[in-house]
Amino acid sequence: MFAERIEGKWIDAFAEVFARCAVKLGEAVAILSETQSRALNVHLSELALLRLGAKPFHIIVPTPRNPHPVPVRSTGASEAIGGLAPVVAALGHAGLVVDCTIEGLMHAPETPEILKAGARILVISNEHPEALERMAPDDALEREVRAAAKMLRGAKRMRVTSAAGTDLDIAMEAAATVGVWGWTDRPGTLAHWPGGLVVSFPKANSVNGTLVLAEGDVNLTFKRYLASPVRLMLENDYVTRLEGEGADAELMRRYLAAWDDRETYAVSHVGFGLNRRARYEALAMYDLSHTNGTELRAVAGNFLFSTGANEFAGRHAAGHFDLPVMRTTIEVDGVVVVREGVVQTAFG
Repeated sequence: MFAERIEGKWIDAFAEVFARCAVKLGEAVAILSETQSRALNVHLSELALLRLGAKPFHIIVPTPRNPHPVPVRSTGASEAIGGLAPVVAALGHAGLVVDCTIEGLMHAPETPEILKAGARILVISNEHPEALERMAPDDALEREVRAAAKMLRGAKRMRVTSAAGTDLDIAMEAAATVGVWGWTDRPGTLAHWPGGLVVSFPKANSVNGTLVLAEGDVNLTFKRYLASPVRLMLENDYVTRLEGEGADAELMRRYLAAWDDRETYAVSHVGFGLNRRARYEALAMYDLSHTNGTELRAVAGNFLFSTGANEFAGRHAAGHFDLPVMRTTIEVDGVVVVREGVVQTAFG
């Protein structure tokens, strides 16, 4: 589909995003990658940083052996650093860390130490640069995401319903909320590109009800549009029943069971997309090796429901599902912010 070569337009797009990350002339910037990283993105990062007058350096670590019983996809918790103290120290001393690892550092165990040292991290999602170029962020997206995050941080309750049968009740008080618009310019912070979504990590015992994944909803761990409905019943954060007769339900049941870990059945985070450039149909437009599905997470009006680790509820797990659910209605403290998959509130 694509020729694996450097394109000037992609250097331009990377340079624009790095400029938003406040890269300064002469600033030391670490490019973190692993041996299985997308080489094209690593090279584009280097060239764009040099164009801005930064001083990039590479940290390349071997992609580790998978210690888990099943393939791991789209967790946001890279295991590539493996706790290596010299790597953590070097990253912490960089002004900016450009993260080109396969899974990304969002939930990696080393990330808090790197951020505490004063570095800022931009995770470049493992997408083909054609998608990254198309979804370069802008000021309007930042304003919307900031406003939505502020609203959720003050919320007490979220209710999610759909014609397919979804009816979820989510206690939002004291939930940790993160808004991502595609860049970061402050020390000690992390963002990912593409961006354009807001997610909250509820406290323990906060999520109850039914989530119905209808035909056409998305399972990003499998990079798959659902062909048949899957019904999840949740009690105090945990999926207690998973019903469905098609391959989609069977795939989910088998994957969850393979971990032999109750925490994989728990809620990780909830939120919604705000990026009007993100396309629902994008998963059908790329070879599976060319996409990580971050675009689908950010589609404006989707309800993003995730299972797995939630450190704010004291839960840790390597298994993870990101499930963009379309055509839902999302109410926050009684105010409809998304109606049947369409954003209603003029955030920002």
